[in-house]
Amino acid sequence: MSTLVWNSKVGPLLKVGLENKSLSMRKLGTLTGIDPATISRIMNGKQQAKLSHLQQFALHLDLQLHQLLEADGYNVEEKQHSSQSDIEDSFTMIQNILGSARLFDHQFTTERVKCELEKYEAYAKTEEGRQIIMADFQAKVNQVNGAGPFIEQLKLMHERYCNGETSEAEKSVLGSGLLYFILSADIIPDYVFPIGYVDDALAVQLVQERLAHMKYYL
Repeated sequence: MSTLVWNSKVGPLLKVGLENKSLSMRKLGTLTGIDPATISRIMNGKQQAKLSHLQQFALHLDLQLHQLLEADGYNVEEKQHSSQSDIEDSFTMIQNILGSARLFDHQFTTERVKCELEKYEAYAKTEEGRQIIMADFQAKVNQVNGAGPFIEQLKLMHERYCNGETSEAEKSVLGSGLLYFILSADIIPDYVFPIGYVDDALAVQLVQERLAHMKYYL
């Protein structure tokens, strides 16, 4: 029986990274939490790496994540030139692309975003959290040139948050999404298109789902 070989150039990059860092696969496994047998299969082209694998390899081997993505068959550079309007309307498209490339662990990313939102929901109830939302939101919008994905949704969320008729329960949920936007270091870097926009999309989506469950609507 023939063994399936994944057409990937990740292996040579990992080998160079290991040599440069003077690491063995076993040591890399300890650092990353990835089974050395899995690392071996990825290096030998017998298994495609997940996004979480590539992130760990980039972190511990001083490699560029976008280079690893390209080496694993995803044309990051080409996708960076897609129109902004396409990005804003394409959360499903992003998931489909990543799913087909086996790069996006939806459950892993969703759970991490949920944890961040829960933390910020509590923070949004504090006076310090409220001041950050009121004072720093526009500065963050300006920082991303007002053109990032889901900016319009975030502006609506901020407008609703500032509305005196909005309940405290709704404000805490809205505030969690706004604080995620203002304060969070992205779980996935934004420059890696389209993967970098997934956590931002999830944050907005999860907030809207919470609000809908509470029978509130933006």
